Order: sequence, then C-alpha cells, then structure tokens
Amino acid sequence: MYDLLIQRVDVLQIANGAPVILPQHDIAIAGQRIVAIAPAISAGLARETLDGAGQLAIPGLINSHAHIAMSLFRGVAEDVPIEEWFNGFIWPLETNLTPEDVYWGALLGIAEMIEAGVTCVADHYFAADAIAQAVQESGMRALLAWTLFSGADEHDQLARARQFTEQWHGAAGDRIRVWMGPHAPYTCTPSFLRRVGQTARELGVGIHIHLAETAGQVAQSMAAHGQSPVQLVRDTGLFEVPAIAAHVAHVAPEDIATLAAHGVAVAVTPKTEMKLGIGVAPVTAMRAAGVTVAIGSDGAASNNTYDVLESARLLALLEKLRNSDARALPIGATLELATTAGARALRWDDIGVLQVGARADLALVHCATAHTQPLHDPAAALLYSSQPADVSTVIIDGRIVMRDRVLLTIDKSRVLREVTARIERLTQRQTEQRMAVYPELAAGE
Repeated sequence: MYDLLIQRVDVLQIANGAPVILPQHDIAIAGQRIVAIAPAISAGLARETLDGAGQLAIPGLINSHAHIAMSLFRGVAEDVPIEEWFNGFIWPLETNLTPEDVYWGALLGIAEMIEAGVTCVADHYFAADAIAQAVQESGMRALLAWTLFSGADEHDQLARARQFTEQWHGAAGDRIRVWMGPHAPYTCTPSFLRRVGQTARELGVGIHIHLAETAGQVAQSMAAHGQSPVQLVRDTGLFEVPAIAAHVAHVAPEDIATLAAHGVAVAVTPKTEMKLGIGVAPVTAMRAAGVTVAIGSDGAASNNTYDVLESARLLALLEKLRNSDARALPIGATLELATTAGARALRWDDIGVLQVGARADLALVHCATAHTQPLHDPAAALLYSSQPADVSTVIIDGRIVMRDRVLLTIDKSRVLREVTARIERLTQRQTEQRMAVYPELAAGE
C-alpha cells in the first residue's frame, strides 16, 4: 500500500547533465521514499492521491549555503561595500538577536524556501539550536552549522558547538544533520581552525566555512600568512573531513587543484557576490577540474530572497557572459547545481533526485502560466521562466508540507506577526558593538 500517489504529472530527471522529462507519469511514495515511478499506477493502491496534471514534478531544490534567520535583516544594508555591510550594519545588528528572534527569523526563511520549492538547506548561523527547533517543526531538511569566531570565548563556543552536534546530528528522523561552522580564515586564527578541525574529526562530521570571498581577503592572507586562504585552510586540516566552502570567488589554478584533490565542495551564491561587487567563483574552471559546485542563496540581508532557481539562472547567465559562450553552463548542468550537486556537496546520498529508492523530497510546479507557455521545453521554462509562486505543492521526507500554496507545517500569519513585532528593536544600530570585525584593507592594498 502506498501512502501517497501523485498522478498524471510530468517528471523531471537529470541524467549525465541533461534534463529528461517523463510525461504523464505517476509517482508512488511509501513512508519517506519514492517506491515507484510509472506511466500508470492504480489509485486503489494508495491511501491518498494528488492530481499532478499540468504540473512538473522536480527534485526538491537544495540550498547549499544560507543564513536563513537573516530574513530578519532583509533590505537593511543596500548599495554599500562589503566592509561597511559587515562593520556598519550586519554585525552590529546581529548583537541584538536573541535565540527567540533567530527562531522566528528561521521560520520566516524556511517558509519562503518551501514556497519556492526548496526542501533542504545548509545553514550557517548563530543560536543554531533555535534554528534546529524551527527545522524540526517545519518538516524542512537541513545541514546546520553553528557559526564560530576566534576570540576570548572561543573555548566556550567550541564546547557549545560540540554539544549542539551531539544533540542534533541525525535528529528528526535524520532530517537534521550537523557540521562544524568556523566562520572564515579572516575571523578565525589558524590555531582555532585546527581545533575546530580536530573536533570535527572526533565527532565524525564535516566543515562549512566561508572562503576567499574577495581579492582583499586573499591579499591579506598572503601578507599575514604567505598563503592564499585555500592553502591556509588546507594546512589547518579542515579539508581532512567533508567540507563546503562558500563563495570562493578569488582562487588561483593551484587553489582549484587543491579543492579538487581534497573533495571540497564549493557553494556559489551569485546574487550576493554580484550585489556586493566582490566577484563570483570561476564555476566553469572549477567544474572542469572536478570540483563539486553547488548553488546557494546566502542570507536575505545580502541576497534579498531564498529563491534558489533565481540564483541558479543568474549564475548560468554570468557564466555565458564571462566565457563569451552561450553554451557555457547549459540548462541541465545548471539544474544539477541546485539538485544532485547540492546533495553531493552536503554528502546526502539519497536526495536531489526523482528516482525509485530516493527520499521523497519533491515539488510540483505549475506550467500552465502566461510566463511559461507555450511549453516547448519544460526544463528551460523551469530555469529561465518560472517564479516561486508557480510552486503548488512541496513534499519533504514523504510528508506534504505545502499543498496548493498553503503551508501546512508553519503558521505563516503568526510568523509574520512575530517578525514584525521585533523589527524596531532588531534594527537599533550601535556600531561600537559587533559580532566580529571585518578586516578593512590598509592603504595601498
């Protein structure tokens, strides 16, 4: 007996970098997994049915780098360089956060992601236990990392991150996994990075870190350590465990070779990187070298949305422009970044695909819209024409979390009320108090 049967839906699969559409198929789900995909499955075998006619079933999208509670700071720091963005706005404002604020901000971000067809996120933030609670209640799938900085309290930070990992890794029926989250080599000393890496090895988990975001960071690393950020982090041992490196916009060929040799995945967040004017990772070169590249949103304070398809299409367009080649990063390869490559980056083997045996993480997307018709190519319509509002239904781990655009696990009205009630307090900016300090370039650098 099936728990859920989706009928008469077009199914998107990606095979060897190319999109494949299975027209008018049924998808059967039992428990948390897809157990059958076929042209016709008897409705009498299912406890519940969904009519998918006129819709495209897609693998649940994977957001490989985000700060979902930063939905609270959407739009507070616009048109400013990265140094001012951090030191003048974001890090002072984040000192106002309480765990309860982070919980409601996380629920707002999760609601937005579900509405856009995202079923899994790799999140990197503070008060991660509050985020884990939001993930557990909402039905989202998440790889969580508690952000760590060097400082006088780094021993306590590391102990807290260890405790969080031991409590939440594998929780919620394995919908929640935990890695260690050192912020970056410019906010963490090499000795602290080595301690974080040792802790990750002891716990059997991976590392999620920001790396080589700007040319200035690379110059500062060379001046202080005689190494690029990639080589520095390698030598601290962080690449001896599974690792996601976010941004990685400024890398030399030897850095790319290092990332490939150590199996480090790169999470590219093109909207943030373009918006802050800091540069975007050389994705074509990285993929050619064998680096797993996945797509992320970053936080809503820099990206403004958690729409993974928006980030994916921006990256595809940028690669075509950068390479002066319309064939660069074609549709299937781009959709891979948000699905199967995301699963590889997170080391989560059974998500990101619509196949028998995979976890039942998927979304149904309306195709009979003015902005997608006529439907010559469903995959092209998904990447280049679709909008988040086209997503009708989302299923995570076999559970319907949104049906006909109605969230079933999140009280969105209450979330919006709670967030609104906090905004005046959260946006009181006192620049003498900061979560950390972004190192500004010295004259001549």
